[in-house]
Amino acid sequence: MTAQRTASPLPHTYTGPALLVSLLLIDSLHFVFARLMLPHANPFLSALFVMTVGVVEVGIFGVVTGRLGISTFTNHWRFFLAIGFCIGVSTAISYSAVALIDPGTASILNKTSIIYGLAFGFFWLGDRFSPVQIVGAGVALIGLIIITFQPGDYLRVGSLMIVVSTLLYSTHTALTQRYSGGMDLLNFFFYRLLFTALFLFAIAGFQGELALPATPTAWGLLILAGTVDVVISRTLYYTALRRLDMSIFSIVLTAGPVAAILWSFLLFDVFPNPRQLLGGGVVLAGVLVVTAGPILIRRRRRRELVAGTAD
Repeated sequence: MTAQRTASPLPHTYTGPALLVSLLLIDSLHFVFARLMLPHANPFLSALFVMTVGVVEVGIFGVVTGRLGISTFTNHWRFFLAIGFCIGVSTAISYSAVALIDPGTASILNKTSIIYGLAFGFFWLGDRFSPVQIVGAGVALIGLIIITFQPGDYLRVGSLMIVVSTLLYSTHTALTQRYSGGMDLLNFFFYRLLFTALFLFAIAGFQGELALPATPTAWGLLILAGTVDVVISRTLYYTALRRLDMSIFSIVLTAGPVAAILWSFLLFDVFPNPRQLLGGGVVLAGVLVVTAGPILIRRRRRRELVAGTAD
């Protein structure tokens, strides 16, 4: 009996760390997959087919489980139209940008989404932030400038594309936080993917790039990316988000670029240059200050409360 009681907590004990490690390894693969598919398909087509794989897999799961319905779409079609546009254009830009910038540096720049989130929260959603968080945002912006504005149009254009892509994705996040309350997660996820795929289809068609992938390798990579980078990655993301404190969750995700740099080095033998590493370190330091700020404030208030009670 004693052995059973001591053994039972172990799976729960290791669930959290295992979930976070899995999320970091898989979430960091977004730009890696985009670079892997670059020689095999047009970036707009790659983004379209990757998202379509996600739509099909999530749709099949929803139909089989009987949880997929039409009411979420009919009641919120304007919302899905808006976020589909933001995510679709963001994905198309990010898939194109990896031709100009390595996946590790792109992943670092992508973390400016937290800074954009602060801005949307402050100016639109009515959030309030501490002076520490404002300082952290300023530090991250300095790092962004170090990476983006450097000699040579080659790297600068790629960096700016990631910055624009991240801004669009952060806009979708702000819209989601404001208008998606109460939506069933499966239905929200399906229609989010569906409208994103429709906008990517329109972008590829406008570019005159609509065509089926030509090789089995391309098909294999697209299916793999859709399954891992869309379905599994976002499932892990939302699961971790629901289980962890938001501040802790954000801090953990700042380690994502480290994994992306390692993937980039192992797969492409590409490593950020010293200036990119310096700017990336400054960006991550600023993001860490922003996300750690609320935790530090809460701890200080607890200590003050305990001290006041003791007096």
